[in-house]
Amino acid sequence: MSRIGRRPVELPEKVTAKLDGSMLTVEGPLGKLDTQLPEGMSVVIADTSVSVSGTPKDKRGRGFLGLTRALVANMVVGVTKGYEKKLEINGVGYKAELKGKSLSFYLGYSHGIDMEIPEGISAKVDKQTSVTVSGIDKQLVGQVAAKIRAFKIPEPYKAKGVKYADEVVVRKVGKTGAK
Repeated sequence: MSRIGRRPVELPEKVTAKLDGSMLTVEGPLGKLDTQLPEGMSVVIADTSVSVSGTPKDKRGRGFLGLTRALVANMVVGVTKGYEKKLEINGVGYKAELKGKSLSFYLGYSHGIDMEIPEGISAKVDKQTSVTVSGIDKQLVGQVAAKIRAFKIPEPYKAKGVKYADEVVVRKVGKTGAK
C-alpha cells in the first residue's frame, strides 16, 4: 500500500467535501472543484479529514491510491489558497498584452499569437514581459502556463523566449572566430 495514499487529507475550517457515487466535490472559499475517482478507489469523509482507500488488485491499481490522495490534497489547497505560475518573456520586442478575456503575444514571429483564457483561470500581465496565470485547479493552471511557454521555448544561446520565473536556462557559448 502507498505510504502517501494512507495519510488522510486534513480539511481546513471552511472547506467541505461531498461524495456522489464516484464523483468527489470539494468546496471552499475560492470555489468548487470536482473530480472523478479512479476505478477501485473509495473515499471516506470524516468531520475534518478525507481518507482514501481501495482494494488494488494489481500494480496499476496500487499506483492509483497515491494518485487519488494527491488529487484530493490538490483540490483542498486549490479551494483555500489557489495556485499560480509566473512566466517571464525575454527578447527584444517580445511582449504580451491582456485584451479582455484573451492574451496576445508578440514573440518575434511575423504575426501575433492570440490565446483565449479558459474558464476558471485568470491572467495578469506586468510590464509587458511578465505573465501570471492563477486559478484554483492545479492541473489547469499548469496546462495553460505550459501552453504559453510552448509558444516560444527559450533558446540556449541568448535565452530568448518564454520561461517560468524560477526556470534556469542553461546558456551555451556561441561560435568563436577562426584563428
